[in-house]
Amino acid sequence: MSTDRTRPAGRRDQGGPRSVPPQRSRRQQPHRPQRPQRPHQWFAERLLAVLSGQRPVHWMLGHTIGEAYDQLAELAPSTPLGPTRGSRPVLRHCRGAQPATGVVEAFASIAEGDRVRAMAFRLEQGPDQRWRCAAVELGGERLDASAPGPR
Repeated sequence: MSTDRTRPAGRRDQGGPRSVPPQRSRRQQPHRPQRPQRPHQWFAERLLAVLSGQRPVHWMLGHTIGEAYDQLAELAPSTPLGPTRGSRPVLRHCRGAQPATGVVEAFASIAEGDRVRAMAFRLEQGPDQRWRCAAVELGGERLDASAPGPR
């Protein structure tokens, strides 16, 4: 066993630690803390992922109430927001209003290539303080499993 405490056990060379220049950060601007995402923004991204076919509908299981999950399950296979001409749909804007305590009514604009579509949805806060989607509308037409639509 070596009595030199600056060298790892078993190391035989006489060189000590080499000075390593500090690494430069890729980010030149100071770090700004990120604002926590609001529930309607979080849900807009999730609904977009399901309705565009990027995620399976069961990804929303536990995040919907009433018939909202059944409606999504019926409509998701038709991917109403599916990619057009190779471009993936992107969430452009999302805004929400709180008409009553525990309720948020939100709308989002979604860009699909050169086309912009609208999506509206309602969130309700349960007794466990979790937000759940209660209704979804897309492009002015209510997403209703019983309504005929393009498949």
